[in-house]
Parts: sequence; structure tokens; C-alpha cells
Amino acid sequence: MTPTVEDPPGRRRGRTLVIALATVTAIAVTAPAASAHPDRPGAPTFGSNVTIFDPSMPLTQIQATLDAAHAASVDDEMGTARRAFLFKPGTYGTTEHPLQFKVGYYTEVAGLGGSPTDVVINGKVEVYNRCLTEGGTANCLALVNFWRTISNLSININQTGTDGCRASANFWAVSQAVSMRRLNITGGGLSLMDYCTAGPQYASGGFIADSRLPATTNGSQQQWLTRNSEVAGWSNGVWNQVFAGVVGAPDDAAFPNPPYTTLDTTPVSREKPYLYVDSRGKYQVRVPDARRNTRGVSWANGMTPGRSIALDDFYVARPGDSVQSINNALARGKNLLLTPGVYDIARSIEVKRSNTVVLGIGHATLTAVNGATPLSVADVPGVVVAGVTIDAGLRESKVLLQVGSRHGRGHSDPRNPTTLSDVYFRVGGPHVGKADTALEVNSDNVLIDHTWVWRGDHGVEGFTDTQRWNINTGRYGAVINGDHVTATGLFVEHFQRYNTVWNGDDGTTILYQNELPYDPPTQADWMNGDVEGYAGYKVGNRVRTHTLWGAGVYVFNQNNPSIHTENGFEVPNRPGVQLHHIMTVNLSAGTIDHVVNGVGDAADTTKIGVPVYIVEYPTP
Repeated sequence: MTPTVEDPPGRRRGRTLVIALATVTAIAVTAPAASAHPDRPGAPTFGSNVTIFDPSMPLTQIQATLDAAHAASVDDEMGTARRAFLFKPGTYGTTEHPLQFKVGYYTEVAGLGGSPTDVVINGKVEVYNRCLTEGGTANCLALVNFWRTISNLSININQTGTDGCRASANFWAVSQAVSMRRLNITGGGLSLMDYCTAGPQYASGGFIADSRLPATTNGSQQQWLTRNSEVAGWSNGVWNQVFAGVVGAPDDAAFPNPPYTTLDTTPVSREKPYLYVDSRGKYQVRVPDARRNTRGVSWANGMTPGRSIALDDFYVARPGDSVQSINNALARGKNLLLTPGVYDIARSIEVKRSNTVVLGIGHATLTAVNGATPLSVADVPGVVVAGVTIDAGLRESKVLLQVGSRHGRGHSDPRNPTTLSDVYFRVGGPHVGKADTALEVNSDNVLIDHTWVWRGDHGVEGFTDTQRWNINTGRYGAVINGDHVTATGLFVEHFQRYNTVWNGDDGTTILYQNELPYDPPTQADWMNGDVEGYAGYKVGNRVRTHTLWGAGVYVFNQNNPSIHTENGFEVPNRPGVQLHHIMTVNLSAGTIDHVVNGVGDAADTTKIGVPVYIVEYPTP
């Protein structure tokens, strides 16, 4: 389906500029099976890719398991291994013997308590830079530290045995498709960059929600969203640092110096569902309520408001299960829990009932086969899809995730929005991928809470950039046709036409990050009719109201540095369409001629790495 866009008008430093990714052979590590016995009532049946820790286990065993997993996953950027490490309520590590470990690709670390304070790790949980040249000692950065998750636990930072620079903070040096949720961090500082290696130490974006944080160093992070949290302090920032409903957030009156955007409350939010063990030892999934105009954490006064669903009410899927079996279970009223792994999907998983929960753990990945749409959600309210990655396949899919019918609107409820949390998309990367549109939202009253929609700018396919343009094809990233849709943390990159098209009325985006495609071979390949290029964010010409907070469009036309893009943003010139704190920036190749609608200076090679800001559009 071609998005409706009427009458078109008129990397980050070094993701591929400084990265020469080596081909890494993944080391297969089979995690121990879930600790509970499958024959015992209420016991989980999550399979061998899920490890459940209990405080009674020897700390040395837990440490060895986590260290082995990290060694296997730290360089496995395009691999197929998926894993989740779940901690039952209790304390892990002591002052003398802390639990200190690192988190690699496609790894989820989560507590199984009803509250983040029910699971305490005395130690550190970290991500460091990847050092990609000179035997792993130089060209150190976090620009490709994708696909990992930490949630629902407390970290009491303990640096015992940590030498030198590493003792200065708990490091979480990451980029896209990484979330921190429901954390309680005490005892030291948190750094979102790794300043303890050789340069350049770049990092490129992430997401925190529903967390209590110590003094936090943002450092080289180029874009970041912190939502509904508490922070003891915040320092540094590069381009887009956005805070929504955060107690202790910095003031944004001096924007763009520093580049902070601060909203006192989050207009619409719903925290991600989480697995927990209740007081009887039964496994439940907590599904938080949607909330409006909130700030601070959801668990300050007890369990997060919402409903609990027994694990027995879920179809617990493993890779290899048929889509027919999954759809039969959904039709019978079951919810769906996707255990870690890669699922080949040749026909749609169909979510047709309101309030259905689809929860992936360990970065469960749905890969399109034969041009399928891996996941479709009907026009019904209250569906929650969380923790799922969706990959394009070798044959073109019209869409990878469709929410609502293309041919009409069904029932929706602003008090109970369908919600997508930590849902990620890839077109190319681990293999050739083809999709017309990655994410299509047709329903009204939908909440998108953190997504990365990525047409791969690098991968293991073995193609040059010119070849990739014609082989890994993705025209549109996110197409929003529904009204009253809110996005908190919308990251969309490298698509071959509009990265984001917003046709619905009364839409809101809080933090938007976009890189235009790196690889158009010629200007003729990057034309929108007689206009040079496609804006990174397009609001349809019939839209009456739209609000955008904290947004950036970046250009790095490494395949042909002479290419121009006329505008970073294109929107209707109406009083109801408001853009706050937007910018374009050149990462060393190509040109964006204007920020929005012909307004703003060019982001060209005379100002590499220097943003061109528009504080408000239209100008008050």
C-alpha cells in the first residue's frame, strides 16, 4: 500500500563512517533450562533459551552463566541466538562478593518481582563500547550496541574489585533498540556512554522509562528519551535529550544550549507488561493501565496499577510452533508469550480480540517468509504488543506490522489504547530484507512507546552500498493513518522514501530520531517528483493538528556526497501543527537544504556535526 501523501512540496558520526564490522562467528551457548520443574503446577515452560535464577543458587554459578552468555553475544550483532535471564525475588551478590556482569546482543535481563525493589543486584549490570580495530583496542564506540533489555530490578552499584576508570560508574553505553524500564539504581552514578576506552566513544540513542536513577552522565549520547522517571541529576547532551514526566529533569529554557526538551507530564503512557512471581509462587503477567498526564514512576505507592494475567492464560510459544496453533489459541481467548528465538512466519499472526497481550521475551524475532505480514492487529481497543522484533524476509512484504484495517476504522478507546512497547523492525541486516512499509497504524487511539524502525545500513549480506539500495528495499518506515496516535520514542532510519508519514489527525510525537538513507546511488534515485529527496518526517497535507517535541533528521550520503534533500521536515502550514525543538545535522556527506518547509539553513559539509536548530515552528 502506498501511503496517502498529498501534493509533496517543493550517522551519526561514523556508524558506517568509522565502523568496519568484522564477520563474527557466533558461539552457541545453550542456557540452562528454566529452574522450575515443568510438571509442577504453575511452573514455567519457557525452554532452554530462558534461564531463571534463584537467590539460593551459588553466586559463582550465576556469574559463570552470565559471563559465558556475554562472551558469546558481545560481537554477535547479526546472529540468531536469543536469550533471557530472569531473577526471582531476592538479593544477588554481597558487599564482599558483588555480582558484576555485562549484557550482550539479543539479551534480556529482568527481575521477577511485583516491584523493582523485590530483586536486588549488589554489583553492576553494564554495556561497554565495542572496540573494532587494532585487535580490539581502538575505534571504540557504542553506535552499534543494539537489541538488549534490562527491567524490573534494583541495582545497588558495588564497585568492589573494579579497577581504575571502570569504578567510576555503572556503564550503559548503547544505541537504538535498547530499553531500561522499571529500574531502581542506587549507590553510585549511571553513565550512558563508556568513557574508559580509546575513542571516539560515540553513542547514539536510547530509552529509559519508569525508573529511579542516580546522577546520570549522558555524555556522547546523541538522542535519548527519559519518560516517567526520577533522576537525581543529569549532565551533558549532544542533540536531542528529551524528558517527559520526569521528576528532577533539567530545565529546557536555554534550548538549544543545552539541547534539553522537557515536558512536565507525559500526555499518554502505558508501562510495558512484565512477568512476575506472585506470593504463592505462581507466574503472572502484569499489564499496566494506560494513564494520562503523569510524571514519576508507576510503582512509587505499590504495585503498578493494572491487571494481572496468570501464565496459564497465555499460549507460550517456542520457535517452530505453527502459526495455525498460535492463531487457534488467540481465537480461543488466549494471550501470547513468545519465548526467545527466531520464528519464521509465512502467514500472519492475527490478533483479533480486544485486550489481548502479545509479550516477547529475550528479543523474540518474527521473520517474514514469502512476503507475509508477520503480525496483524484488528481494529479493537486495548491490545498490547511488547518486546517483539519483526524482520523483513527475502520476498517483499507489503507491511511487517499492521494495526487496524486499511479499509475503515473499528472501535477504539482513548482510555485503553492499543499499545506497542519495545517493538523493533529490521529490513536487511542479518539477511536480505524487502518491505514496502514496516509499521502501518490505521486504528485510532494507539500508543507507540519506543520503537526502532530500521532499514539496515550495514549487515552480513556482503553487498556494496549501491547494491544494497536495489536489494534491501524498504520504502516507508512508519505510516500513521489513525487519529489520536501518540509516539513516545520514535526512531526511524534509512528508508527509501518518507521515513515517517503521519496522515492521522491529533497526533503527538515525543522524541523523533531519523537518519536519511546512506545509500542512494544518484540524485535521480532520491527524487520525490521534481523535489530533491524525501523529508525524514512528513505530516500529511490534510492534517489539522499535530505536535512534535524534540526531533532530529541527520544526513550522511556516503554513497554519493553530492546528493541533496530539500527539507528535513515537511508539514502543513496551519496553526494546529506545532513543532518544538527540531534540528537537522550533517554527519559528513550530503546536504539537507532546509530544516522545515524551506525554513532554516542548510546542514551541509561546512558544518559537519553542528546542528541547525529551529526552536519553534511556526515561529510564534
